[in-house]
Amino acid sequence: MANGLKGRGRTEEQALKERGERGIRIGHLEYKNGFLELGMLSGNCFVITLRNLRVDAPETVNEVMQSIKTKGFINYYGMQRFGTASIPTHAIGLAILKSDWALAISLLLRPRPGEHTEIEAGRRAFLEEGNLSRALDLIPRRCVAERCILEYYQKSKGRNALEALSTIPRNLRLMYVHAYQSYVWNVVVSERVREHGCEKPVFDDLVYDNDPRENTGMDVDATPGDKGKKPQRGGKRPYVAPKIKVLSTEEDLKSYTIFDVIMPLPGRDVAYPGGQLGERYKEFLRLDGLDPDNLIHAQKDYTLLGSYRKIMHLPAQLSWSTLRYTDPDIALAQSDEDKILGFDPPVVEEHGRFMALQIQLQLGTAAYATMAIREITKMDTSSQTQAVLTQRSEDQKFKGGNEPAVEVEGEGEDAEVPVAEDEDEMLDA
Repeated sequence: MANGLKGRGRTEEQALKERGERGIRIGHLEYKNGFLELGMLSGNCFVITLRNLRVDAPETVNEVMQSIKTKGFINYYGMQRFGTASIPTHAIGLAILKSDWALAISLLLRPRPGEHTEIEAGRRAFLEEGNLSRALDLIPRRCVAERCILEYYQKSKGRNALEALSTIPRNLRLMYVHAYQSYVWNVVVSERVREHGCEKPVFDDLVYDNDPRENTGMDVDATPGDKGKKPQRGGKRPYVAPKIKVLSTEEDLKSYTIFDVIMPLPGRDVAYPGGQLGERYKEFLRLDGLDPDNLIHAQKDYTLLGSYRKIMHLPAQLSWSTLRYTDPDIALAQSDEDKILGFDPPVVEEHGRFMALQIQLQLGTAAYATMAIREITKMDTSSQTQAVLTQRSEDQKFKGGNEPAVEVEGEGEDAEVPVAEDEDEMLDA
């Protein structure tokens, strides 16, 4: 039951007065003649606080943020699309597309540096000792793909790699394949922006050949099982490939903006841009051992139909403010849950030692806040990099309101969050 009322020993009164588990609260539930599906989301709202901000002048912050507000940012797929481990999800997806089932299994089960000790021990128990029971005892249930494979091996007399992969939930298997499409998209869009910039359309760009407001849905790659499928009662409409226009005249260029330009995720049913970019898609797929002219897979689920994604994203709403603080453990933003519970908002320290930038951001479907932050800071937004920055940050010496006993010269000098002073785009996908 929601908010820990059942199985957590919480009373209804506690649920109404105390924070939910892990800061999560579910509300406004009601019965409907339908269900939620991938692609129904309207967008996301974020409150993001960047601490230990260092800028050469106060106006730099406003200049950079105003640029994002009016010019947007490259609509890259974020790092979380590809996983945070040393073995990225798109590498597993490529192995699946090439029908290299054994490699896909191997990539899923290999140890990953930095994993929790019980997960690493569980992997090694299977790979080095062949002890399936011990591996399953150690690997937690949140490792869904790994457990599905190991449970299959435990129950099956043989070790058929394709059958083992098929025990993984379909949505998770397709996530690996879609990650590969996203990886290709990021790379080719980087080349498009590097070659032509990101301010206006150019010849051979693609746009939707109808009202772009009809194409604001999430760019989820359709699968053969979706094509022609009747909608469930109250569910979303079945996937229909949109009509695409190639910009070929001066009048075309005047009729569209950079926010109309789309690029395809590779697949059977998409149009590719003209010129070198279209060839680059095919070249990239060939180098990875795929046939760009035949993306039909013997396993129906893995046939790529493709979809489209706009190359630039303009925030629906964006506002910001700078704050001062000293103790990095004191909250600077009030969550929606705390507002609902009537908790007092955080008290800002007017003369704090450090500066923070607080951003209120609303993005459309499938846009990544981490990519907006990447454009603001011009730095890696992966969880590993940000964790290292936090550990090295000078403000960590003031945790709990403590004054550091000794100032160590140079400590934390690389840990501040910079704000970019120019508008050059980061093009490395």
